[in-house]
Amino acid sequence: MDTTLEILGAIFGFLAVYFTIRQNIWCWFFGLIQVIIYCFVFYTSKLYSDMILHIIYIVLQVFGWYSWKYGGSDKGTLRVNLITNSTFWIGLTVVLTLLVGYIMQTRTDAACPYLDAFIMVASLVAQYLMIKKVLESWLFWIAVDVVAIGVYGYKALYFTTVLYVLFLIMAIVGYFEWKKAHTEEFIYDRQT
Repeated sequence: MDTTLEILGAIFGFLAVYFTIRQNIWCWFFGLIQVIIYCFVFYTSKLYSDMILHIIYIVLQVFGWYSWKYGGSDKGTLRVNLITNSTFWIGLTVVLTLLVGYIMQTRTDAACPYLDAFIMVASLVAQYLMIKKVLESWLFWIAVDVVAIGVYGYKALYFTTVLYVLFLIMAIVGYFEWKKAHTEEFIYDRQT
């Protein structure tokens, strides 16, 4: 395991989340660099679901940038909105976690098949919702961060563990920042 790669990935990951909280499109650039680096970090740690997740993230970073740049309403920018069907997203997360975890447990030498699968599946749900600027995406990120802290600490990915502690704090801040932005946009829309 190359600690230098892990440190670089952590730095770019921190920048990506910082700019996401600020609703700044640069989050997708820093996120792209982070996910490319972490493909290698997770492969060498035998966290294959996380590696697959980060390969998928490469495409999602580009899609996220495009969505935030061009996916807005007639007012120009994509705005923070609320989840429309939380039961669907939670159910999808549970079912796919069990499926991916089972596959990883029976077909690979994965270190933490079900927990790693949860990190993968819940992260994909959170990322999709974040691309759409759904406020509750931060709640999915909070759940991911809590599980990831345990898994990465167990696998001795200490810089990544610290990064996910920071991600947890930033996800909580991000939730409240986006909630504030959504409320301000709602009030503004009612006044116009």
